[in-house]
Amino acid sequence: MPLSEDQAHQVAVVLTEAMPYIQRFRGATMVIKYGGNAMVDEVLKNSFARDLVLLKLVGINPVVVHGGGPQIAEMLSRLQIESDFVAGMRVTNRAAMAAVEMVLGGQVNKEIVNLINQHGGKAVGITGKDGQTIRARKMAGVVDAKGNEVDLGYVGEVEQIDTSLVALLDQQDFIPVIAPIGVGENGESYNINADLVAGAVAEAVGAEKLILLTNTPGLLDQQGGLIARLTAQRVADLIDDGTIHGGMLPKIRCALDAVAGAVHTAHIIDGRRQHALLLEVLTDSGIGTLIES
Repeated sequence: MPLSEDQAHQVAVVLTEAMPYIQRFRGATMVIKYGGNAMVDEVLKNSFARDLVLLKLVGINPVVVHGGGPQIAEMLSRLQIESDFVAGMRVTNRAAMAAVEMVLGGQVNKEIVNLINQHGGKAVGITGKDGQTIRARKMAGVVDAKGNEVDLGYVGEVEQIDTSLVALLDQQDFIPVIAPIGVGENGESYNINADLVAGAVAEAVGAEKLILLTNTPGLLDQQGGLIARLTAQRVADLIDDGTIHGGMLPKIRCALDAVAGAVHTAHIIDGRRQHALLLEVLTDSGIGTLIES
């Protein structure tokens, strides 16, 4: 359907405003952690896929790292596999790990790939085991509420990222979609926090930006207002006074690690907003919290 005169004018205005950012970031790699409401709401899922395709079309190279907590919980319940949480992390025995791998590497990963392809992109899904992209080690035990140390099972942390497969996909104009499953030295699978994987991948590929989609507008101060920019020093102060706490702590630490490495900036943005990705990347003000060294 052809555009009306008003629609054409609106498109021209948007493109004119976005052009400096398109030119600035052309050829850059951006690692995007995809999770939360953006991953389960149909409208947001399609919006996210279209945004990725547009970024690729204008010469920006997105790399997606996804989570899948709700889908894993549903599968474990269906299979009647018990899996407790300790210190915010899922205790993952052998049976649970098999379910995690099935959900992340199969169901969720392929759904994201299919959505991107349906909207005109070219996506390829991998897990960290493919090409040994994510070498992992077992995470040390954590202490529960009673002070007992708990073995988390097949929960891992990133040891090393091999960027060769991601680079090959980028060069062939594919959008890599990575499930956060690592491989140990004996070939065992490890479930790894997707935020941590996204940060490690961003560092390894020298990304221009690390973007974490969340279910909040960004980092909020104690009055509920959005903190638009953060430095490492201010983060330390906000942790000390309790502003940064709970589930936001690992995201902030992940972002800080990234910008302390090769990543230019990290962003925590509201994945509940349509086109959040484009608003953050292609506008002057952005919509979330920007973290810089």
